[in-house]
Amino acid sequence: MAWRDAKASKVRLLLFIASIILGIAAVVSIQLFSTNLKDNIQSQSKTLMGADFIIDSRQEPTARAKAIIDSLNPDASEVNFVSMVAFPKNGGSKLVKVRGLEGNFPFYGKIKSEPETAASVYQESGGALVDATLLLQFNIKPGDSIKIGALTLPISGALKSIPGSSAIASSVAPPVVIPYRFVEATELLQFGSRKEYQYFYKASDTLNLKRLEDKLEPILDLENADLDTHTSTTRRLGKRYENVGRFLNLAAFIALLLGCIGIASSVHIYIKEKLSAIAVLKCMGASRGQSFLIFLIQIAGIGVIGGLVGSLIGVALQFVFPYLLKDFLPFTLEITISVQPIAIGIFLGFFMSVLFALLPLLRTWFVSPLDVLRVNVNASQEPQKIRVLVYGAILVFLFLFSLWLIKDAWYAAGFVLATVFTFSMLALVALAFIKTIKRFFPKHWNFTARQGLLNLFRPNNQTVVLVVAIGLGTFLISTLYFTKDILLAKTEVGQSTKNANIIILDVQPNQREAVAKSITSQNLPVLDNIPLVTMRMHSLKGRLVNDIRQDSTRQIRGWILNHEFRTTYRDSLIASEELLEGKWTPRLKPDEPVTISISDNLASDAKLTIGDAVVFNVQGVLMETTVGSIRKVDWSQMQLNFSIVFPEGVLEQAPQFNVFTTSAPNETSSATLQQDLVAKYPNVSIIDLRQIYTIIEDILDKVSWIINFMAFFSILTGVIVLIGSVRTSKYQRIKESVLLRTLGAKNKHILQISALEYVFLGLLGSLVGMLLALISSLCLAVFVFKEPFLPSSTPFLVFLPGITLLVLGIGLSNIQTVLRSSPLEILRREG
Repeated sequence: MAWRDAKASKVRLLLFIASIILGIAAVVSIQLFSTNLKDNIQSQSKTLMGADFIIDSRQEPTARAKAIIDSLNPDASEVNFVSMVAFPKNGGSKLVKVRGLEGNFPFYGKIKSEPETAASVYQESGGALVDATLLLQFNIKPGDSIKIGALTLPISGALKSIPGSSAIASSVAPPVVIPYRFVEATELLQFGSRKEYQYFYKASDTLNLKRLEDKLEPILDLENADLDTHTSTTRRLGKRYENVGRFLNLAAFIALLLGCIGIASSVHIYIKEKLSAIAVLKCMGASRGQSFLIFLIQIAGIGVIGGLVGSLIGVALQFVFPYLLKDFLPFTLEITISVQPIAIGIFLGFFMSVLFALLPLLRTWFVSPLDVLRVNVNASQEPQKIRVLVYGAILVFLFLFSLWLIKDAWYAAGFVLATVFTFSMLALVALAFIKTIKRFFPKHWNFTARQGLLNLFRPNNQTVVLVVAIGLGTFLISTLYFTKDILLAKTEVGQSTKNANIIILDVQPNQREAVAKSITSQNLPVLDNIPLVTMRMHSLKGRLVNDIRQDSTRQIRGWILNHEFRTTYRDSLIASEELLEGKWTPRLKPDEPVTISISDNLASDAKLTIGDAVVFNVQGVLMETTVGSIRKVDWSQMQLNFSIVFPEGVLEQAPQFNVFTTSAPNETSSATLQQDLVAKYPNVSIIDLRQIYTIIEDILDKVSWIINFMAFFSILTGVIVLIGSVRTSKYQRIKESVLLRTLGAKNKHILQISALEYVFLGLLGSLVGMLLALISSLCLAVFVFKEPFLPSSTPFLVFLPGITLLVLGIGLSNIQTVLRSSPLEILRREG
């Protein structure tokens, strides 16, 4: 009977199975895509370092540090240092960062050069890769030579980007890459030279980098060495990756909910139409269990088939993604497929179908044989207790599913409560709307307008069901869109003139005005003019730094004790800072105690709190200070941030230099500016950050496109399910429209009546859903993504009229059969 009835009702069950397939396909594809994307982008993020982890030291490693380095068997090594280089072709000179590389570095990403082959042959050919902007600046081409100390090498190619160039603090000049074996021949590494040794490692899949860092970092810290993993190096992007994962999980949750709405609405109408047939079956001797099992088997079987088909579609989409993304992603998207998502998809299809169809299915149990003769549409109702149990089971399922997605019980509970709240609000608004129309019914309107309103509360109406379906669909789609905007607002780096990409160092006080004039004369903005004073810590809370350094039980991090701090002074906080503790001091009067502001990470590593004493050695002069405030610094913003900030009125007379920042729109303008400044001010050093922007922007572009794609995919799913929800009302409209035609109504009257009804439903459902989406998106922004929320007007300008027109179009298509056929023909067909 289940098979025969399904064959006879295949057209009406099409909406049901479509809802399952779409919901499961969306969940499986998003979950698989999320996993593959996370793996791929995580792998790509390693290009910022070029390795899984690095051990580095500012001096030749000690015996103990060298033993640790050798025991881990480094795959590549580097020594880098800052030096002036010369170009024999035209006598030009420039401060650069020389990187002597040995081994197969990088392990992730690649060195980009012009010509492309230069990056792979420079080691064997014994040439140098020189920063592309530097070559433009001095009119040098591959094939010319560069002089580094006592060594002259041919230039193999122009260096466009190289992994490992993201450490801005240590990059005081454009990079020049040479083979490691030539470093000694430069004769530049003498006693006291500032240099850095780096050892690169490619980790096995089984190596726990976090455990390795926790174990070795304290040991290496005592040896003045450091261990950095690729995750710590890319910490600036970590929050974005975390939010992208949350967004994809939200998209999967929304896709499942949309599928559930489609299942519930289609089965609700399907079973409602079968109640009279079930009553006939019971008159012929069928038991409650038999009539119930007929439709349970039918729904469960379709759920399994829909889950299988949806899973296969979700898996198939994974193989389409590389072709869809090939023009957007500069890396090959590697897809891995397992049996687990297919099994989960089939289970979800079965469980969703049975659970969300259970309430209408239970009505078959309580159908009485007398319902064949009864006209009352509410003759068969399940007991209130059973209804509560089913609703409880649905809530538990949604909670467990969201917990599986986001791995956080509080967030999962929040999603479920938000869904229940939205559902309840939509149902209450629909009921209030019906009561309001009944109470203030416009009796003086014309016939078609009155009939359109009457349809909203006539017997067997679907106002509440459709308002909830339309509203919930609009709510989910709008929430997804608003959330997409929250994330995309944070995936912009260096896209406007407000972001500095050129840093000009070592500007002396008597050069400030002239350097600023040189920048503005080339139509470039002076973004920052920051004074810098270098100093070291002499004592902390009364203990000399030398004594603390010798204490093996100290809790203060080693970098604090050895670091040369570059500090500044100003009278206000900047955009990347937030005061956490204490009081900000803008300016000190003469003879007032010096209070400083420190960053929260410095306070944590140095174990400092408000009121603690710190003595600095300012280039030979000791200065007593007190911690007056602690700031939270957003190091993710690509600008000059400082661990230590002095108030004005303290360091103005100290030996200092200034840092200017500007933004060059292209490589040519950057080179022109650098040529002009180096020619006029040989002591000035210039850092071009565009190489770092290139790597970061590539990754953020990938993230942006994927967010847009997944939002579009889920929104499309929601629109299709919305179509299914409205189409389920077709069979309730046919008989009434036929009766109207029998009584003499013309086609235009029927169209007007139906149009008004669906416009009311579409406007009400979509408007309430959108307003609720604003509230939910604000909560998501504040509590989940921890980002500011600026709502877009697009949903109100596009979704509100768009969904209303969509509902109107589907509703009018429902009665096309009535308009094209005679009343008697339709009545016979329906009978």
